[in-house]
Amino acid sequence: MTICFMIIVNTPGSGATPFAPLEHAAWHGFTPTDLVFPSFLFAVGNAMSFSMKRYQQIGNAAVLGKIFKRTLLIFLIGYLMYWFPFFNFGGDHITLSPIGNTRIMGVLQRIALCYCFASLMIHYLSKRSVIIASVLLLVGYWVLLLIYGNPVDPLSMTGNAGIYLDKFILGDSHLYHGEGIAFDPEGILSTLPAIVNVVVGYYAGKFIQDKGKGYDTIAKLLLVGCLFIFLALCWNMVFPINKKLWSSSFVLVTTGLDLVILSTLVYALEIKAWNKYNWTSFFITFGKNPLFIYLLSEILVQFFWMIHVRKGLNLYSWINDTIYQVIAPGAIGSLLFALSYMLICWLVGLVLDKKHIYVRV
Repeated sequence: MTICFMIIVNTPGSGATPFAPLEHAAWHGFTPTDLVFPSFLFAVGNAMSFSMKRYQQIGNAAVLGKIFKRTLLIFLIGYLMYWFPFFNFGGDHITLSPIGNTRIMGVLQRIALCYCFASLMIHYLSKRSVIIASVLLLVGYWVLLLIYGNPVDPLSMTGNAGIYLDKFILGDSHLYHGEGIAFDPEGILSTLPAIVNVVVGYYAGKFIQDKGKGYDTIAKLLLVGCLFIFLALCWNMVFPINKKLWSSSFVLVTTGLDLVILSTLVYALEIKAWNKYNWTSFFITFGKNPLFIYLLSEILVQFFWMIHVRKGLNLYSWINDTIYQVIAPGAIGSLLFALSYMLICWLVGLVLDKKHIYVRV
């Protein structure tokens, strides 16, 4: 479900402003779109609750080898995705895209780092120590922003400690520029609280496996989820919910919502068996090849932008201007394009599933 929604919000049709819930909050605040990426991290942790059982049966060197290899591969794939298509096509000349301008951090890079640190914490620390470490990450991040940020406004886009650290270590040219300035919403410092999203996902999955899929399990998950949301709203008064800053209150509200959603799905599918028409198979197709389908969605759209129908008009804009914005002008046309694009990615995933091809890292 997360991959499906991620593709929809990442590739809106051009020519119109999307519906407000399908856009990220400009700075402080929260929209349904802001739940997508943290839910991805939550799902990573949930999957770890199954895979990490095997780590208890292998040696220390093998555990570290698996964790660091997977971290490196996912990070490298994310980096290459931002460098793609590796060449600049201008007029009659083709030049190598300068690696000096390539974004270093990003979505997959954050997933890789959060997976790495969460795995190490969970494998080598007791549950109690992991919980304490998670609290320290959330509180410590807040303290770092207050101490090292701009004294006037330490939580602004240009005055937070995260942007200072990223510019010092990575440099302006290696940061995201989609906000109009060199600012990376997946920066180094804001990765620290994001680790907690993976940790909560892990313990949620493990709790369900240990306690079973009954009413008592669902009730406890719901209570914890609601408690996290309540704490987030309280913390929001002094440390606003902010996806681009990945504030600690943002971690609590997203993990709280994910716990509520997961509890609801367990109730609907496992207890009440509300899957008469097998509607979940649509989303399972995304879940069987999540990394490949996500990469496909990001790279395919770049080809749409690279192909020029005529001077000054690429294929992406042409499809929207001549089809979707004609059929349904405005935000509806933008949404229809996003849904169509998501279905193309789903069809590729379906073909892979039928052929039993699953890309693993």
